[in-house]
Amino acid sequence: MFRTTELSDPRFETGNLRYITVKTPNLKGRGDICVFVPPLDTVANLPLVLLLHGVYGGAWVWTQKAGVHLSAWQMMEDGDIPPMAIAMPSDGLWGDGSGYVPHNGHNFEKWIIEDVPKAVMANVTSVGKKSPLFISGLSMGGFGALRLGVKYREKFKAISAHSSITDLDQMALFVEEPLEGYLQEDERENSVWSLIQDNPNNLPKLRFDCGTEDLLLEYNRKLHQQLQDKRIDHIYEEFPGGHQWEYWSEHIKDTLRFFGGTID
Repeated sequence: MFRTTELSDPRFETGNLRYITVKTPNLKGRGDICVFVPPLDTVANLPLVLLLHGVYGGAWVWTQKAGVHLSAWQMMEDGDIPPMAIAMPSDGLWGDGSGYVPHNGHNFEKWIIEDVPKAVMANVTSVGKKSPLFISGLSMGGFGALRLGVKYREKFKAISAHSSITDLDQMALFVEEPLEGYLQEDERENSVWSLIQDNPNNLPKLRFDCGTEDLLLEYNRKLHQQLQDKRIDHIYEEFPGGHQWEYWSEHIKDTLRFFGGTID
């Protein structure tokens, strides 16, 4: 499946976190994935959440800056959410952020959509081909979750995003690399709303939120209004907070509850 795979040794894993590095043509090199695997016996086809990071980060940030694995396991123990695995891949580590789109000879989109689920299924026995798939993320990762979740709607049961970039030109707010390097030839590929407009029917269940002090607030409000105007079913919420980890570490719990509520 992959030319090389490196898997962490269970003797040294902590917090029910597993680490996978695979070599893939889509990255023209190696990609990292951190996976939270709940410590449950004889469980098969666990729901799998793909959780995408924002600019400047990597596969470790959701656990080491938000403690998402600790929150998720506590919620499972409390019966607040059903068991689920959480895969936290790097974005490909290009520049300040890859945008999760194909560019500069790398296919960061296929890395997430194709390679990450395959790598997890090959190395985590409780995740299989029948596992329901979900996608979420923050900021650039929120854009990735919305864009990829809508574009590959047949793969995902639900989408949730936090403090999201909603159009690729907003990457200029965060990265030093020229914006032209990210933009896709098909202009519809650059905008979450354009992809939704292409086929507004049969979308996965959709929610997103943003902080009331966030620099991306007006973009999120605009997307919410566009969805409302076309009567496209979704949940949009605003909470106090800015573009910061204190906000995301709290509201990722809303995402996990939302995903849990869609599991049969």
